[in-house]
Amino acid sequence: MPVAITPGYRYCHKLNHRLSASISALSTAKKPMVTTASSSGTTSNAGAFTTIKETVTFEKEIKKSKFIAIAGPISNEQSAHSFLNQFKDPRATHNCWAYKVGDQYRSNDDGEPSGTAGKPIHSAIVSSGFDRIMVVVIRYFGGIKLGTGGLVRAYGGVASECLRNAPTCLVKSKVPMGVEVPFDLLGVLYHQLQSFKAEDIKQDYDTGKDGTTMVSFKVEFDRAEKLKEAIKANCSRELEFYKH
Repeated sequence: MPVAITPGYRYCHKLNHRLSASISALSTAKKPMVTTASSSGTTSNAGAFTTIKETVTFEKEIKKSKFIAIAGPISNEQSAHSFLNQFKDPRATHNCWAYKVGDQYRSNDDGEPSGTAGKPIHSAIVSSGFDRIMVVVIRYFGGIKLGTGGLVRAYGGVASECLRNAPTCLVKSKVPMGVEVPFDLLGVLYHQLQSFKAEDIKQDYDTGKDGTTMVSFKVEFDRAEKLKEAIKANCSRELEFYKH
């Protein structure tokens, strides 16, 4: 669907977006997707990564061609396809893009000379330090050719400007854990789980032991060991923990 943008040389604002539930094939792409394995995943580690909070856009006119960059958070390849289908404009001359999810990334020049669009967009993503994001750059040709160097600067530049204005957040991975506790300690356990902001708390009474239940939960990776020690200290009893 086309993206309506108020005219202006530099313009960046937030968009409310909704990722489509259905994933359609990218049949309109002028060139097949280029897939490569990233060797420079510097922004994420085993437990946390920085991404952008919401969809942002940036518009710039370069030698009468209008470039519109649209960046947003994604979780996987499926959501990247949805993002592209939502924001690409079939009336545009080119809809070029790149995305990064951990060590995996893809890019597409969509009819521009090879390596002049998707690759510089991906380079802008890597340079930003963000992970799990996608950037689509829409170009409306204005009649003046930019040359390969000009295209690289244009696509990489608008992508970088778009990401520079994006609000960010740190996302921490959740560690699934479990602990067997006697019924009389459930209150103490739940107090600690709430204090450490544990999520997805579930109970299973089918432990094969009388008066005992298994409580499973998820907690941020850097809080897991502290939570374990706090539970042990407050329950004053030897407990068996499990990590899934």
